[in-house]
Amino acid sequence: MSQGAGEGSGNPETGEMAGQISRHISQFVQAVELAAAGLFALLFGIGVVDLALQIAMTVPTGAITDPLVVIGFIETGLLLLIIVEVYQTVVAYVRQTDTRQIVRLVIYTGVIAMVRKVIIFRTSEYTTVQDALLAAMAYTVIILGLVSLLYVERKLGVSLD
Repeated sequence: MSQGAGEGSGNPETGEMAGQISRHISQFVQAVELAAAGLFALLFGIGVVDLALQIAMTVPTGAITDPLVVIGFIETGLLLLIIVEVYQTVVAYVRQTDTRQIVRLVIYTGVIAMVRKVIIFRTSEYTTVQDALLAAMAYTVIILGLVSLLYVERKLGVSLD
């Protein structure tokens, strides 16, 4: 049985059509990435306004001096930094930035996220002291791993791609 046009016969038209489809898919993916970046930017803006309102509401009541309230503000601020790092990662993907820079952004996001977890860590949230200790050790291992990755990536100049 003979092969028809477009059935693996090496027809140039088939290759051209595949290239067009690939370009359209790439454009679609890039449009979705841009939409995601826009959503993260919007989320960051809303978060900043919300944090400012939270702070403004605690000043007249004097609650701003409560350490738990301040920790809540720090937690929100760090969450906003995570959103910024994710936004920058998405933008780096859209711009087709060097893989190494994208990896660095992802590591920074991980470090900020883990620092946030450590700051809001409360042993009372765990049923046993052993559970709290296990969580604390896990956080420590993750942070040390992320810091090690940053060291290797930045100081030694080892390419991670």
